[in-house]
Amino acid sequence: MTRRIPYKRRRKKLTNYKKRLKLVISGKPRLVVRISNKYLNCQVIKYEPDGDVTLTTFNSKKLIDYGFKGGKNLQSAYLSGFITGLKALKKGVKKAVLDSGLKTSIKNSRIYACLKGFIEAGVKVPHSKEVLPDDKLLNKSSLDKYVKKIKSDIK
Repeated sequence: MTRRIPYKRRRKKLTNYKKRLKLVISGKPRLVVRISNKYLNCQVIKYEPDGDVTLTTFNSKKLIDYGFKGGKNLQSAYLSGFITGLKALKKGVKKAVLDSGLKTSIKNSRIYACLKGFIEAGVKVPHSKEVLPDDKLLNKSSLDKYVKKIKSDIK
């Protein structure tokens, strides 16, 4: 009897293929949010038979260019999602789905702050209102000047 060896990325716990298949079958581009030790990466990725194609990407380190101290807190996650959303709209993306990877879904987390910024940029993403952080938690009044600057720079 032969033993079937799982894919390398499954063995290393890097990819959940069951979840990935559901996202790919949807046919919509994926908003991929990954959090490193210091920064946050937002990407919009579309499935192609030859391999995934990255439509747009943004790293929270680049927020320094807009006058905001980059990092991986809720505010930088929101702004990163907002910028990624504006760039995705320029590329013609109207709808997307959230791909949080192997991260556990936690209400009001940085992943959902990024999603909120992405949605407020104008891209439609299926979500639940309860998981998004509220404006008070984001301290959105202090982010207004950055949002205006970002809108003027990107559009």
